Amino acid sequence: MATLAKDSARAYELGDIGELPVIAADIIYEGAALGDNASGYARPLVAADPFLGFAERKVDNSTGAAGDKKVRVRERGKVIVPVVGVTGVGDVGTAVYASDDDTFTLTSVGNSAIGKIVRYESGTTCVVYFEAAQNRSI
Repeated sequence: MATLAKDSARAYELGDIGELPVIAADIIYEGAALGDNASGYARPLVAADPFLGFAERKVDNSTGAAGDKKVRVRERGKVIVPVVGVTGVGDVGTAVYASDDDTFTLTSVGNSAIGKIVRYESGTTCVVYFEAAQNRSI
């Protein structure tokens, strides 16, 4: 293939925002952690799913077939969430896992890796840097 000799308009997606097809007969709420249902469809995360990111908006596919609707997903970034098991600033750098679409924990067994604590706020509230499984470098 030759190098460009003229402008070539390309279609781009926003760097950390994507769209994924939604499983059949379900509702994904804004802010939900998303998981892959093992068939390539996004769903509210279930423990041990590959983590796909966080839903940017609510998508109601409760009466639709798989893939009828798409969910807009933030695949990488920082999110402020409560993390079960956090005791203080000493937890910065610790891996964070999800056991469902709204429960975040330091417990790895049976759960889905989502990222690492980058800042402790208070109580169990932390800033977590997250990366969707499909975006991780390893």
